[in-house]
Amino acid sequence: MNEQLPDWSLPACSYAPAILIVDHDPLLLTGMAAVLDKQGFECHIARDPEAAIKAARSLDLDLIICDVTLEKYSGLALCRELREEHGQLEVPVLFTSSQQLPDVIHRTFDATGAYYLRKPFEPGVLLELVNQALWMPHLVQTRTVTRVAQGAPAKAPSIIPAPLAMGPKERVAMPGEKV
Repeated sequence: MNEQLPDWSLPACSYAPAILIVDHDPLLLTGMAAVLDKQGFECHIARDPEAAIKAARSLDLDLIICDVTLEKYSGLALCRELREEHGQLEVPVLFTSSQQLPDVIHRTFDATGAYYLRKPFEPGVLLELVNQALWMPHLVQTRTVTRVAQGAPAKAPSIIPAPLAMGPKERVAMPGEKV
């Protein structure tokens, strides 16, 4: 299936949003990173909690995408730790999972997840959720102020979230939504 994606590439701006992708599946990691990198995002990948913690300590992240289950470790617990103990409190989290458990969406929101995306998913849906997560009003304000303090121009990237389009296998849940 050769799906033509709309052009969601980032316009010229002072920085490319940095995204940490955490998943134990190397094919999924490289696939997500390729889709996001092609659109102009700065992608960092981690296959385990140790690599994710190391990245969170050294990077100025704009978004974390994390699988709910990381083999022998909880992605939910990892993201709580990244946000609370490693300076990523304001960074939104998009959780992914192939689990069909009825409480998985509720658990991701309890773990401070802003979005949930069920695997498998279409690249366009991933891009739309990433763009929406990056434009949470409090995040835009906080990140712009931080970057200006670091000497970057006050201009933030102008990503406008496109309307959400889902394929038959996807289900996107928003915070507070009952599924």
